[in-house]
Amino acid sequence: MQPFQILDQGLVFDADRAPPDRQACYFTSLARLDSGTLLAGWQTGLTKHSPTNTIRIARSVDGAKSWQVIPWDFATSLDGTPGSLAAAEVVEAEPGRLLLFSTWFDRSDPERPLFNPETEGILRSRQIFSVSTDEGESWGPWQVIPTPGLTGCATTGPAIKWPDGAIAHAFESFKEFDDPEPAVHGAWLVLTRDGGRSFEAPWLIARDPADQIYYWDQRLFAGDETGEFLALFWTHDRASQKDLPLHQLLASLADGSQAASQPQATGIPGQIASAGMTPDGRLLAFIVDRGNPGTMTLWQSDDDGSSWPEDASLVVHVHDEQAAISQGRENIDFAEYWEDMGKWSFGHPAMIPLDDGEWLLAYYAGTPEAMSIHWVKIG
Repeated sequence: MQPFQILDQGLVFDADRAPPDRQACYFTSLARLDSGTLLAGWQTGLTKHSPTNTIRIARSVDGAKSWQVIPWDFATSLDGTPGSLAAAEVVEAEPGRLLLFSTWFDRSDPERPLFNPETEGILRSRQIFSVSTDEGESWGPWQVIPTPGLTGCATTGPAIKWPDGAIAHAFESFKEFDDPEPAVHGAWLVLTRDGGRSFEAPWLIARDPADQIYYWDQRLFAGDETGEFLALFWTHDRASQKDLPLHQLLASLADGSQAASQPQATGIPGQIASAGMTPDGRLLAFIVDRGNPGTMTLWQSDDDGSSWPEDASLVVHVHDEQAAISQGRENIDFAEYWEDMGKWSFGHPAMIPLDDGEWLLAYYAGTPEAMSIHWVKIG
């Protein structure tokens, strides 16, 4: 199993040249359209998680060599309530018809932070989507995706599409800002089989029955058979106050409730990981590890995830974290960990397949003052 090689790299968006309210760029996404056009999305604002944050999308029509930001301003209010947007996950439902999934957070009180350190809940949110019929040049109004009975919800990764046209939007549930009850975390998806015209009830993908282990930031990749997927999870042991190695789940929605199986440890250290599957059956994990030094590394497995040999991995980025981070790998104070999440100046990997065995990767990295969106082509 040969490691990938870096073929080319550059910037989707240079934050150092942007106005102050566009210099915090993070929550990266990628999409490839049937036409060959590439889209990259991200969340942006004055700082990470500021109450006026929005999203931006850039387009490349030359295989990622150059990128142009699409001049579209997304509405941040929902039903008249001020809000902020998190994530810009795009999928092509039908040729030329795109769906963009995001999360809207209630910012009617701009003094409230995203996370409440006392209750450990997050701001009221809604899962939303918009439709474009011109390759992202313009977008329709936000529409709310029903998530009955779930609170504290947030988009966690790319929307995926199977050969029969079914699309899954991945998100997680937690609890809301003022909720005094203990937190219950779950990783979910919602399906649409008609291009976003209707959505089914949420599917539970991963949850610890004891509510001690959190399967955060699930990232999905669709298999060749409808309903099959690889899911990767940033896995946190709340009881032991530490991050666990990356966890994985190979499953199928055809298994019904058994699709919510117990994720298995990979042994790979790190947090958020983008998932991939090659035509020859290898599993890929592009993961951020906020150790010292911080890295963005591509790992691969040729035995369905039983092993992820280090000698077949590729270090894509090494980062000198300049933010004043208070939490390490052990004895994590949960409230302070959330505060650190708003300081990290690199991460959020994204990955999509191209032609001839090549892949396009993206992530954000920079300084706490200016974080840019980077792209890397590997093969």
